[in-house]
Formats: sequence, C-alpha cells, structure tokens
Amino acid sequence: MSEFQIDTRPSVEVAQARANGRPIVALESTIITHGMPWPQNAEMARQVEADIRAAGAVPATIAVISGVLHIGLEDLELDALAQVKDAMKLSRADLAVCLATGRTGATTVAATMICAARAGIEVFATGGIGGVHQGAETSFDISADLHELATSPVNVVAAGAKAILDIPKTLEVLETLGVPVIAYGQDEFPAFWSRESGLKAPLRLDDPAAIARSFRMRRALGLPGGQLIGNPVPPEAEIARAQMAPVISDATAEAARQGITGKAVTPFLLGHILTLTQGRSLATNINLVRNNARLAAAIACALGQSA
Repeated sequence: MSEFQIDTRPSVEVAQARANGRPIVALESTIITHGMPWPQNAEMARQVEADIRAAGAVPATIAVISGVLHIGLEDLELDALAQVKDAMKLSRADLAVCLATGRTGATTVAATMICAARAGIEVFATGGIGGVHQGAETSFDISADLHELATSPVNVVAAGAKAILDIPKTLEVLETLGVPVIAYGQDEFPAFWSRESGLKAPLRLDDPAAIARSFRMRRALGLPGGQLIGNPVPPEAEIARAQMAPVISDATAEAARQGITGKAVTPFLLGHILTLTQGRSLATNINLVRNNARLAAAIACALGQSA
C-alpha cells in the first residue's frame, strides 16, 4: 500500500534558504484571512516578512492553496490569499481534509506548528496563541494550540495568550501538558494587547541564545513538544490591561448574546474589540506581531549557531 504524497511547495526564497543553511521563521496565515481586514492584512504580512529579513532570517508564511501546502508565499499568492473570503480556518482537525479535497485554508497556531515541524522549521512567530476560553468549564472550548505546543518541536513566539481568553486556566493547562512558558525580558506573562496579565510567568529568559539553548536541551533530553515564548508588546504600542478589561467584557457579553460559538468566537471578538477601540486594537496587534517576528528571527539565528 503506497503512502499519500503531500503536495508541498516552498517559496523560491525558502528553497534558497534551505539550500544555503539560512535560518527560517514560520508565520501563520489565519491572521491574514481571519484576523485583519484587507488591505491592512497584506500590508501587515509584508511588514512582518520584512522585519524577519532585516533581522537575518527568512520568512515562511504557511498556507494551503488549492490543496497545495505552501511553505512560504510568493507576492501574488500572498495578495490572493489576503482577499479570499471563504478560506478554511485550519487547525489539527481540519488540515488533512483541506489538503485532500483541494481547498484553500489558512493555518492557525496548531496547524502552522505541524507544517513547520514537518518542514524542519524550529521557530514560529505569531500574534497570540489560542487557549482556554471564558466559560470553558461548561463549553469545553479549549484551543488545539495548547496540545500542539506539547507535541510539535517548535518555538512559538507570541505576545502571550489572546487577552479574550481565560489566561489563568490557559497557563494551568500548559503546565499540565509540560510546555515551557517563558516570559522574555520580564517576570509577568504578557496579555496580548497589554504587557501585563497580573500573572507571573513560570519561567523567564532575557536572551535569544538562552532560549535556543533551552530548546536544544529539551531535544537532548528527548522531551516532546516546543516552547512558548511570551514576548510583551512594546511599551509605546500597548493598551493597558485596565483599559482593555471592560472592552473585552463587553465583546464577550455580545458574543454570548448572539450565540457565537466554536471557531467563530475569536474572529467575532477581535472584530468587536476593533470597533470598540476605534481601530486602536488593530494598530497594537500589528506592532506586537512585528515585535514577535524580530525576536523569532533572533532565536532562529541563535539556533543556527548552536546546531
């Protein structure tokens, strides 16, 4: 019985980076299709890719286009994806179906980690991870991102968990799964738009090289999974926790009133928060993603030196 072949296409830039042994940073695509409106989504994606190049690494935005797994997007492919209206939102459960049926889909944190690991990419920059949703004790709504962090050997650089989530429960689940949660440059775990969550991070490291060494040590110990690096949004771009709390509360109440559930919850909340903050949340989101990309590139370069 022959094995299925996954139709995988690296971008020209990624293929050249592989050939030359250059560091590569994976990027998700759900932030393009579901996280921001056109044309800001394409502009943001290009800014993030440029930040990674400026920091000495090569960007690899991951997506499925017409049943082909793309590890890095060419310019025309990125523009086309940024305008797709019905892209699937791909997590661990959906990825194979999207590939098998020839559809187009954007990868979440979990799916990006799967594809990055398969492509031999050890670092991934995103905005914020998914986690335990508010009210999960009755809805059981917990993102597959958390289990993927315990499975796929990838460093995930994020501005913490999305602040719309139940962050204390998210940290508890990560602890149970044995995922290292490392705050970068501060003791407190960041909360996406805000530098502070009110919660101390389990671990702290202040140097990309130290993060790289920790990752290599986990491999040497035979430990599965990756690392979550919580990188706080730059001070000049943050929206303070005290300001965001009532906004998030209002958005969450509206989602409940409208009966929004499942994968529709996060896009709805982010869109509602965008309206309530008069666009400020989007500007902060772009800043934190770019900040994460720069740190991810530094970690990727350090991993290349320690290989």
